[in-house]
Amino acid sequence: MSILHTVNKSPFERATLESCLGHAQAGDSLLLIEDAVGAAMAATTFAPRLADAAATVKLYVLGPDLKARGLDPAAVVPGVTVVGYDGFVDLAAENSAVQSWL
Repeated sequence: MSILHTVNKSPFERATLESCLGHAQAGDSLLLIEDAVGAAMAATTFAPRLADAAATVKLYVLGPDLKARGLDPAAVVPGVTVVGYDGFVDLAAENSAVQSWL
């Protein structure tokens, strides 16, 4: 049973991403959306944590949310896949449950 975890709060303001990473199991997926997309950028303090998590958790970031915030999809942490809205739908369908971290 795999879970799609979605995080939408900025990790620079809340500990939601860290809580999610602490609970995600091997084989789960994590999608960063809305203000959480900043964590996917390679130049942030979260880059090493995401790079470590990529060894067991499938990591994704929503491309339209990167674009809306003026962030370059080419500058995301290695191991994080940029997806569109159709990819978001696919992830929800591929996993047995969706857990939103608020």
